[in-house]
Amino acid sequence: MAPKGKLIIIGGAINTGSFTETQFGLPQNMNFFERGILKRITTESVKNTESRFEIITTASLIPEKVGEEYIKAFSQLDVHNVGVLHINSREQANNPENVARVKAAEVIIFTGGDQLRLSSIFGGTAIHDILLYNYHNEEVVIAGTSAGAAASSKNMIYQGSSKDALLKGEVKITGGLGFIDGVIVDTHFVQRGRIGRLLYAAASNPGILGIGLGEDTGLYISEGHKMEAIGSGMVILVDGRTMADTNLTDVEMGQPVSIKNMIVHVMCDGDVYDLTEHQLTIHHPKAVSVL
Repeated sequence: MAPKGKLIIIGGAINTGSFTETQFGLPQNMNFFERGILKRITTESVKNTESRFEIITTASLIPEKVGEEYIKAFSQLDVHNVGVLHINSREQANNPENVARVKAAEVIIFTGGDQLRLSSIFGGTAIHDILLYNYHNEEVVIAGTSAGAAASSKNMIYQGSSKDALLKGEVKITGGLGFIDGVIVDTHFVQRGRIGRLLYAAASNPGILGIGLGEDTGLYISEGHKMEAIGSGMVILVDGRTMADTNLTDVEMGQPVSIKNMIVHVMCDGDVYDLTEHQLTIHHPKAVSVL
């Protein structure tokens, strides 16, 4: 059965319309609130602005500040039923009060930071169990930005420099939170030049689709397989199923890796990729004439 829940994964540096500089760039901020990613998270939730939101800051090194920024951002969208969960241990991830809050939420958002904190703190806990159950059986929205996006899949990249990514052994992969299978997600993708990390991940496991999310860009995933690009930037897809050859198993650790015949797609706002059919449909907006 297809999941009843919706998954929204974001590449990081989400434009929350920084209110510390309200005198600058106000039109851009307002445009973001009208059409941006946080607005989409809200409208996709079952009760819209009346939904219960929980922001999970576990991945962040500055959780209080991050929580405050999200509360401010959502308040500009007339969303006020927002809580923040600062969960920093597996004990807290099994705490009945915290579990009850997650269970009751219509929207869960994992902030950015370190994705290994998310997998190691939540994996196999009561909160993880209820998140998986609700995602498959309830009309919940689970969103993650940066680390929260990277941890959303069954396989997760947690380490590897951009410049050395195509050296054998440089990219480290472990298990994520498992909301979606058959993909692996990398974030801050365009800005940090992480194409090598995704190519390596796809070469080492050609059966999974590599997803590279640009900043302030994401994928809205419904029914577990329909992926729509949202936001202001690009999503890069790396499909290893057609890979003809690689020397990955032959070279020594630390040596460059060769890859033959890897498919790459580029998605922008409105484009849709079907994970089941492995088909990309490009959105062609009508051209606006300039007088």
